[in-house]
Amino acid sequence: MDNEYFQNKFRTSSIRMNHWNYSWPAMYYVTICTQNRECCLGEIKDGQVYMTKIGNIVFEEVINVPKLRRDVLLDDFIVMPNHIHVIFVIKEDDFGHNGRDTVNRVSTDRKFGFVQPKSLSSIVNAFKGGVTRRCHKNNLDFQWQANYYEHIIKNDEDYARIKEYIAHNPVNWIKDRNNSVNIK
Repeated sequence: MDNEYFQNKFRTSSIRMNHWNYSWPAMYYVTICTQNRECCLGEIKDGQVYMTKIGNIVFEEVINVPKLRRDVLLDDFIVMPNHIHVIFVIKEDDFGHNGRDTVNRVSTDRKFGFVQPKSLSSIVNAFKGGVTRRCHKNNLDFQWQANYYEHIIKNDEDYARIKEYIAHNPVNWIKDRNNSVNIK
């Protein structure tokens, strides 16, 4: 990856696809990790996830996403000890528009530092903010990492592979790259 120099610091280039508008209707697989991959959301015992208070807040907030946003469906998710995997579906609007026919659409979900409304970033930011606010309101020390991983689900095989990965994530926790024992 090319490095960019910004405000006297090096940073890596965005992993987002620059030809894709992240407010377009699609299925998006997202992984969001806790700050420093701290295992504060729960623990895995015998292939089952046992959530902490913070993990329960994460669970409740991800369930709330489609209740708060008519343009989003929640397909599947799993709360792990230090991250969450979720499939969000951004739907067409009530008028049958899919966002692709709008003139002057930006090619990414961020332009000039602002999060585009109804984009994947706005969904993730609202979710992360909701969890953080509830944790702080309940005097629970919690932070998310600054960014998130996303993948646009391209076809049925891709979807099936991701659904299987989500379903088996607790059983495979011992080998998971997000498990702190595997992070070097």
